[in-house]
Amino acid sequence: MEIPQLMSEQYLKAKEIIENSEDIKIYSHIDCDGICSGAILSTILDRQNKDHDIEFVNLDVLDDIDLDHELTIFSDLGSGQRIDTKAREGQKIIILDHHPPLRDPDYKDDKDYTYLEINPIHHGIDGSYYVCGGGLCYFLAKEFGYDDLSWIGVLSAIGDMQNTKTGRFEGLNKIIQQDAIDGGYLQLTENDINIYGRNTRPLFVALSYFSDVKLPITNNTTETMAILEELGIDEKHNRKTLNELSMDEKVKLFQKLLEMISKVVPGRYVKYIPQLIIGDSYTFLKEDEDSFLRDGSEFSTAMNACGRNHEEKVAMEVLKGDRIEALDELEAISKTHRYNLATSITKIAESDEANIIELENLQYFDGTGIKPEIVGTVAGMILGYCNWKKPVIGFAQTDEEGLKISLRCSRLLSYDGIHFGHIIRKISSEVGGSGGGHAMACGAYIPIDKKDEFIELFNQELEGKLTN
Repeated sequence: MEIPQLMSEQYLKAKEIIENSEDIKIYSHIDCDGICSGAILSTILDRQNKDHDIEFVNLDVLDDIDLDHELTIFSDLGSGQRIDTKAREGQKIIILDHHPPLRDPDYKDDKDYTYLEINPIHHGIDGSYYVCGGGLCYFLAKEFGYDDLSWIGVLSAIGDMQNTKTGRFEGLNKIIQQDAIDGGYLQLTENDINIYGRNTRPLFVALSYFSDVKLPITNNTTETMAILEELGIDEKHNRKTLNELSMDEKVKLFQKLLEMISKVVPGRYVKYIPQLIIGDSYTFLKEDEDSFLRDGSEFSTAMNACGRNHEEKVAMEVLKGDRIEALDELEAISKTHRYNLATSITKIAESDEANIIELENLQYFDGTGIKPEIVGTVAGMILGYCNWKKPVIGFAQTDEEGLKISLRCSRLLSYDGIHFGHIIRKISSEVGGSGGGHAMACGAYIPIDKKDEFIELFNQELEGKLTN
């Protein structure tokens, strides 16, 4: 896949707008993709000697936002929000977003301000799998000649789970990946075992987090240790990490996982099972060999930890090259984040009370007391405690009047063609809120008194769509 001609022309226009602007503000999202997007844009402006402000925000603050700068750039958000309602004559807006857009490509034609939206969906490119916000920002950097930022574009795609459907990058993401490889920033290992923590977690621990389908090993380290010992690839007194396995040992592990999953999923899903187990892995060659930043998945998790704890600028400084003070802060934030997740999981999934409520077509939990910034991560992690055949939705209170909603589901459901991001946008708007996102991971904000109505409407909307 190549960048479409019209999209290339848009990047030339964006470059021109930036070169002719002085008073610049960036708004970017708080997740890994948004932080990477912001870091790339900030680096471009630094190198162009452009003073600028950058703010990392949740989606709910963007509707009817005040625009106080000559040029406002929105990255990894903006397409699905009413960001231009207060735009004034002569102002300039650039959007670099891959989420479903509210506005058509010709929206700009009758405006008395400059409006440029670069969204792959306008060009027939799926923004869920072929390019994300950081990737779009990288192509702008490339227009300036800054190919050395390609590795951040790869990191953003990892964090945005752009490779989850096939286990590898496709579409425009492949261009970014190749630029990073050619520049000596990235090592790609094709068809690796796709388990988080390949460098830092003992394999028996890493395997216990498998949650796309509930298996005997899910949340059960005793069972994982027994299976690994049975396979002869891990010893009681010499525990290995995934990266320490030989290729023969990885093949044995793959075959065992394939066998286990095949026993618990309907036959029509069997052809997709290898994609749950196998995928490309990514090593950032400029990072120290013993650093958790060397592995793409662990690096992206650290970026998300900063976003969930309102420390996005620490993450951005790391991305821009600070491996001293900012890296120390990043490690501390990651530790706090892991603690918050563990206590939340215990509260929702491991207590004696029935905190996960299952309906005909969905399951949900009340995340009262859980930070709204991490409720989505918690929802993803408790999939291993739930019925994988239905999406799980978490609710967390943002203030006295609002709820944050996050939905996660097994990757297998994506093969049924259900796009939960579209559904959550529709239902949230019907109850006076807003939302959107990807097929398997999405979210919304709604009035707190609309929770029951939201659940009822969502459950009804899924009737007949889930084929399990």
